[in-house]
Amino acid sequence: MRHFDLCVIGSGTGNTILTEQFRDWKIALVDGQKWFGGTCLNVGCIPTKMFAHPADLAEDARNAAALGVDAGPVRVRWNDIRDRVFGRIDPIAADGEAYRRDSGNVALFREMAHFVAPKMLRVGEEQFTADQFVLAAGSRPRIPEVPGMDDPELADRIHTSDTIMRLPALPKSLIIVGGGLVAAEFAHIFAAFGTQVTLLHRGSRLLRFADEAISERFTDLISRRVVLRLGQHLASVADAAGRIEVGTTDDDGIEYFFEADQLLVATGRIPNGDTLSLDATGVAIDDAGRVVVDEYQRTTADGIWALGDVSSPWQLKHVSNHEARVVRHNLLHPDDLVASDHRFIPQAVFSGPQVACVGLTEAECRARGLRYAVGVRDYGGVAYGWAMEDTDHFAKVIADPATGALLGAHIIGPDAPNLIQPLVQAMSFGQDARTLARGQYWIHPALAEVVENALLAVELDG
Repeated sequence: MRHFDLCVIGSGTGNTILTEQFRDWKIALVDGQKWFGGTCLNVGCIPTKMFAHPADLAEDARNAAALGVDAGPVRVRWNDIRDRVFGRIDPIAADGEAYRRDSGNVALFREMAHFVAPKMLRVGEEQFTADQFVLAAGSRPRIPEVPGMDDPELADRIHTSDTIMRLPALPKSLIIVGGGLVAAEFAHIFAAFGTQVTLLHRGSRLLRFADEAISERFTDLISRRVVLRLGQHLASVADAAGRIEVGTTDDDGIEYFFEADQLLVATGRIPNGDTLSLDATGVAIDDAGRVVVDEYQRTTADGIWALGDVSSPWQLKHVSNHEARVVRHNLLHPDDLVASDHRFIPQAVFSGPQVACVGLTEAECRARGLRYAVGVRDYGGVAYGWAMEDTDHFAKVIADPATGALLGAHIIGPDAPNLIQPLVQAMSFGQDARTLARGQYWIHPALAEVVENALLAVELDG
């Protein structure tokens, strides 16, 4: 039986741990997923943004006439967009796998794995042991258990984020079930490309993780571009003469039926810890299905670490990247452990409109009994917003009125993921609202002035 110094399960962020610092370690890298390189590279952050950017261009072209520019009818070449994306991503994944196969100290296993005893893993027909393990097995799309969902006759019409971007042709109509980040981004992408989108969500508003004002504004704005039906609970899927019929019920039990060419299920993701038989090696999983870790990313089993979607409530690539750096340091320096910093984690939605947030919402401040003050500034209240003729978007900051300490920041509108970065930085390094607003120059008339003015709008004590 082979023995390794370290085994990493997952070829996404887990693979990034294996730098030159480990050149003298005997390592096993295990990943039985279809694509090498993890979710972000193959089916997540990167390809979706490569679709979202041309979607932004298409939508901007449609709206350009209001600014005196006639862009003409928008014509989207789906095959060219798709092939540009995967013509770049697939070779990167293949090259990454080839590189690891050729790494002299790394044995690559491309089969599913599960533990059979403490620190003993079975991969295909082989079993091996290791001194230390890193669980970075990621997550998978959640598939609701409703009649028809597993019908093989409907398989080419039912999609998740894993498959929707590789469609052979742009659908004329698409139903999306969900109300979170994935549903919001694909609703924008396909609507911008000319597909008739119907968005079904069980809640009363979209992006529930966001501040209520942001969530409500996003729900209103996206409803102007897609058919939005709220309070709809998925009940069934069925064939509809070569198309797909989606059945739902509302909160009163009334049935509804919607029909389209394709269906995208975007109802969340499940951590992959349940695929690893972790009970055999003493690793605990919580009620949400996540591997339990401490601040150092240690699991409940000695010598076994975890990071990313398999253990984190924040299914975000920048979080898993941070946790990978922590795990790398702690593997190399077992007598000088460092902890993960999960205080100020930003989130972004690359939809239409874009959304970004960090820190507490107003509702969370109230639930914690915190005193807080709010500053809001519309995009249309600053010069560049005038240039854009913007009437829909805004920036909002929340601060402690006594100290000016930033508690949260929330932006909806163009460039929101970039505009929020100085607020993330300020929170991370302890800059208060007034210092951030007045302790530096803000370029005029850049759009960042909307952040400056939102900070100045916060009414602080004294």
